Amino acid sequence: MNRAAENLEAGDLEARKDDEMSTPLQQVIFDCDGVLVDSEVLAEEELSRQLGEWLPDLDTEAELRAALGMTTEAILGHLEAMSAHTLPPQAMERIDHAIESRLAKELAPISGMAELLGGLLANGVAVAIVSNSAERRVRASLAATGLDRWLGSVPLFTAEQVARPKPAPDVYQLALRQLGRDAQECVVIEDSLAGVSAAVAAGLRVIGFTGAGHIPPGHAQRQLEAGAWQSRASMEEVSGLISQLRIGQASDLSAT
Repeated sequence: MNRAAENLEAGDLEARKDDEMSTPLQQVIFDCDGVLVDSEVLAEEELSRQLGEWLPDLDTEAELRAALGMTTEAILGHLEAMSAHTLPPQAMERIDHAIESRLAKELAPISGMAELLGGLLANGVAVAIVSNSAERRVRASLAATGLDRWLGSVPLFTAEQVARPKPAPDVYQLALRQLGRDAQECVVIEDSLAGVSAAVAAGLRVIGFTGAGHIPPGHAQRQLEAGAWQSRASMEEVSGLISQLRIGQASDLSAT
């Protein structure tokens, strides 16, 4: 390809990106854990405590940080394969029970989430949830935090519905089909690299969120490297980006 053709192709690509950014926003898609509710820090504490007893040859805290966004089943399989020890019978059920007991007592919504949801729904912006957690846990989390007031009847898509969980794009592709949306009409809010990667692979624009209790230093940069369009540390900042997308005035924002 000659230089003139390369320049033309690059210009076409930028024009397409500008067109996508100028498309008014119709749908906001939220991950659940670490975005709607501050659950990951509680789940990680329970996993670290229990796996530290069962797999004592592993640095479970470090391994769990690296596994952020994976399903519990995938985490257990991954860590057991790395260890010289074997998980006990019904390990999955025991950990799920311990996590759900903590969530029922201690779970809180992400700060600013109620205000963001109220504003979106009041302005007619459609909302959906896409999660790697089981539907049962998502609905329990919404009920425990009172977010079911806004989200109790919105479309919910979980990894149980697809062959491959995040970081594969399957659950986001399912959501787009069932919502009847084009990717450029939507924005996704994700915290984990697995979630960011899944949404980006499905062609979606992603705002990375770093305001939950489990997020390590430097995570915003890792979200951007995984393909996130922007990264923000508070729901107030996320709300500002969504407002710009709603009126089609986000094309001049660089990735930050």
